[in-house]
Amino acid sequence: MVVWRESVAAEKRAAFRDQDYWGKPVPGFGPMDASLLIVGLAPAAHGGNRTGRMFTGDPSGDFLYRALYELGLASQPHAWARDDGMELRGVRMASPVRCAPPENKPTAEERDRCSPFLREEIGLMKNLRSVMVLGGFGWKAFLPLLGPERPKFGHGVEVETGGLRVFGCYHVSPHNTYTGKLTQQMLQDVLRRAIAPA
Repeated sequence: MVVWRESVAAEKRAAFRDQDYWGKPVPGFGPMDASLLIVGLAPAAHGGNRTGRMFTGDPSGDFLYRALYELGLASQPHAWARDDGMELRGVRMASPVRCAPPENKPTAEERDRCSPFLREEIGLMKNLRSVMVLGGFGWKAFLPLLGPERPKFGHGVEVETGGLRVFGCYHVSPHNTYTGKLTQQMLQDVLRRAIAPA
């Protein structure tokens, strides 16, 4: 995966030919004292892998940041670069896989190799109360970090485990958003539940 991630950063997409790609593992984004953690999948090859920030510079991020902005959780509705002024309020984002995978399909091996980083990040979030997990892959990657329970993923599913309220949400990928499987209303509804007091 490292070789592929670096080759994408060196070859670049024609639309971004004049940009310097990040081309390294992408760290979490947002304040460490956040009460809500959003767990994604992996950096997009020409999104996070290019910009160096979660959900930045790609359609998935556009969809997610719009919802966060509408709920007062982000300072602006779009994120296009690491220095664009975006600030998250009470929310942090992390990914179970830190490097852009080929065809945007991380493997279980990659997930397991990166899991210590996600576990450490969660341990540092002392005010964490809720987690919104985007997609089934993220769900399978996240829940083992909290304990032996394995509730089934589904959009809108809510479970309590490891002292946290955990919410399932369809991933914000164009595959889901362009087809209407996930709408802004659906995403915002789960976000509202996740930020609401227990």
